[in-house]
Amino acid sequence: MPFYYGWVHVFVAAFAMVGTLPGRTQGLGLITEPLLRDLQIDRVDFARFNLWATLIGALFSIGVGRLIDRFGSRIVLTVVAVSLAAVVFGMSAAGSVVAMTILITLTRGLGQSALSVVSITMVGQWFVRRLNLAMAVYTIALSIGFMLAFPLIGAIVLSRGWRVAWWIVGLALLVGLAPLALLLVRRSPESCAIDPDGESQSQDRVTEHVGRDYTLPEALLTPSFWVFGISSAIYGLIASGIALFNESILAERRFDASTYHRSLVIVALTSLVGNFLGGWIASKWRMNRLLALAMVLLAGSLLALPHVSTQLHVAVYAAVMGIAGGFVIVIFFSFWSAAFGRKHLGKIQGAAQALTVIASALGPLVLAETVSRTGSYASIFYLLTVVVLVLALLAWLVKTPISFAGD
Repeated sequence: MPFYYGWVHVFVAAFAMVGTLPGRTQGLGLITEPLLRDLQIDRVDFARFNLWATLIGALFSIGVGRLIDRFGSRIVLTVVAVSLAAVVFGMSAAGSVVAMTILITLTRGLGQSALSVVSITMVGQWFVRRLNLAMAVYTIALSIGFMLAFPLIGAIVLSRGWRVAWWIVGLALLVGLAPLALLLVRRSPESCAIDPDGESQSQDRVTEHVGRDYTLPEALLTPSFWVFGISSAIYGLIASGIALFNESILAERRFDASTYHRSLVIVALTSLVGNFLGGWIASKWRMNRLLALAMVLLAGSLLALPHVSTQLHVAVYAAVMGIAGGFVIVIFFSFWSAAFGRKHLGKIQGAAQALTVIASALGPLVLAETVSRTGSYASIFYLLTVVVLVLALLAWLVKTPISFAGD
C-alpha cells in the first residue's frame, strides 16, 4: 500500500475502543435511570452488583492478553466483538434482575476489559519509533468517536428507550467492528513481511530502541510498572466515581443539571486537547515526567472541586481535569510496549488494564460510602489529592526500563 499499514490498525483500534461503550461506566450511565425504573432495581443494590460485575470482569483483562500473544489480534478482536454484540443484544431483551446481573458482568468483561486490551495492544504491536505519534492519533480518534457516540446513544435512549439504543449498539458491533477486524487486522508488521513503523531498519535497531522484551513476571518486578499502573488506576478510580456522581457532586455545590451537562462537554474537549498536547510532550520529555505533570494537574482539580462556587470555577475545574485525563490516556496507551517490548505485550497490557478496571469498580463505591458517612464528598477529594501528589513524586523519581525521548 502507498502508506504504512499500521495506520489502518490505529483507526480500527480506535473504533474498537469506542465499541467498549456498553461495558464502561459512562456508557452504562446512559441507561442506568430507565433501566432501574424498567426492572424496579434498588439503586444501592444496583451499585453493589455493578461493583462485583466490574471486579469479575477485570479477570478478562488477564486472560485476553494471553490469547492475543498466542493467536494474534485479528482472531481475538473478531471473537470479542461478536461475543460482546451477542451480550448487548441479550441486555436489550432481558426482563429479570438475575439475567441483567449476568449480562452486565459479561459487558464489563468483554467490553471494558477484553476489548480495551485488544484495542490498545494492536497499536503497540505495529509501532516502535513512532509509537507516541501513533498513540496520539489513536487517542484523538477514539475521543472523537466517544464524543459522537455518547450524545447519539443518549438521544436514542430519550426518544426510543434504552432497549432500542442497546440493540443499535449491538448491531454496530456485529456488522461494523467484527467485519473490519476480520478483513483488515493483521497480527504484526513482521507477519506481513514489513518493518515496524514502515521504516527500513534492521532488527538490531528495533531491539536497541525498545530494549529487551520483558515477560510479565519480569515487568511486574520493575518499580515503573507499579508507579505507572497505580497512577493510571487511581485516575480510573477518580474518573469513574466522578462520572457516576458528577451531577450529585455539583448539586452539593448548588449547581443544577445543566451545569453538569456543560462540564461534561468541557471535560471531553479539553481531554482531546490533552491528547494532542500529551502526544507532543511525550516526544520531548521522559514519560515519567509527563506522568508527574498529569498527577499534579489531577491533584489541583481534586483540591478545587469541593470549593467551586461559580460557573467559571466549574469550567476551570473541568478543563484541568480533562487535560490531566488526556495526558494519562496517552501515557497509559504508550508506556507498556515502549518500556517492555512487544513480544509479551498482551499479557503485560492485560495486567495493567486489570488494575485500572478494579480501581474503576471501586471509585463509585468509595464516593458513595464517603457521602453516606459524612454527608459530603469533600473529605474523599482531599484524601485523594494527597495520594495523587505522592504518586506525582514517585513518577518523577522512578527509573524506566528504556530511555524515552528527552533522556
